Amino acid sequence: MRSMILGSLLALGLAFSFGAARAAPDQGEFTIRPPYTPAPELTTRPGVPMGAVRTLTMKSADSKFYSGISKEKPGELVPYVRVVNVYIPAGLKAGRPMPFMVVQDGESPRYREVLPTILDNLIAQKKIPPMVAVMVNHGGGDGWGSERGLQYDSVSDRYARFIEAEVLPRVAKQYGITFTKDPEGRGTMGGSSGAAAAFSMAWFHPELYRRVLSYSGTFVNQEHARDPENGHGAWGFHETLIPNSPKKPIRIWLHVSERDNRNTADEASMKNWVIANRHMAAALKAKGYDYRFVFSEASGHVDPVVVNQTLPGALTWLWKGYKAR
Repeated sequence: MRSMILGSLLALGLAFSFGAARAAPDQGEFTIRPPYTPAPELTTRPGVPMGAVRTLTMKSADSKFYSGISKEKPGELVPYVRVVNVYIPAGLKAGRPMPFMVVQDGESPRYREVLPTILDNLIAQKKIPPMVAVMVNHGGGDGWGSERGLQYDSVSDRYARFIEAEVLPRVAKQYGITFTKDPEGRGTMGGSSGAAAAFSMAWFHPELYRRVLSYSGTFVNQEHARDPENGHGAWGFHETLIPNSPKKPIRIWLHVSERDNRNTADEASMKNWVIANRHMAAALKAKGYDYRFVFSEASGHVDPVVVNQTLPGALTWLWKGYKAR
């Protein structure tokens, strides 16, 4: 019996030590290790209703928030076209307020090609509610001085306001979707800097977003431009913002890999992803947040084998307890 339970837990991507056999706790910290196996929800199943994926584009010239920047020539505008992929679940009813996830790096194959099948299967299994996924790509580049860096690594509410003012209205109008106003029905997710952006959305606007899923989150000092109030970028979340602020109604699933970015850097650098995410978990725990932290051994930054094993379970955990209003 004990071996059967352990096998079931490993299949969910959870490995931990225990005495007597018992169910996995809802919250806490877990370690997973190879061999990593794709979850069954990644496979299209006969008879499961399939949602549709639609694609639209947004021009930087039309944006009041992100009009394009040049990493090589600061101050010079560089036009770009943003791709937004929208997953629409089967059987969508016009006018029905829909829960949804905002997904950063929406052109990444792990989201554009894999996430829709996962959602189809989880919705069919009634593990998550029927929902829309708005997979929003960035404006180009990466790291400091890039459009992606500006959008994702800035510790502010600017990105959340951009999503609310420009992305969701465009998607709603073009595809006839009514997005729920209930913050419990609004989630956001991403990997790396996209995960930092996801957390920023919920942190600065918990009245809009309360569910966050983070893979290899860039909770390090990588902010696009120095903020005089928070000079350490997203490192500031676990350094000062979470510890010094009242608990917010945010539920968060977060992950980091053993071989994640800058894993040998010292803490003083504020550039070690492993240390940063461990600090995030500790800060969330200390304040009593609803959180689950997963550490994956022998794996790298936003490692596809880890994502493929854990994403269905992560989404199931993230949406636990949701009831449509």
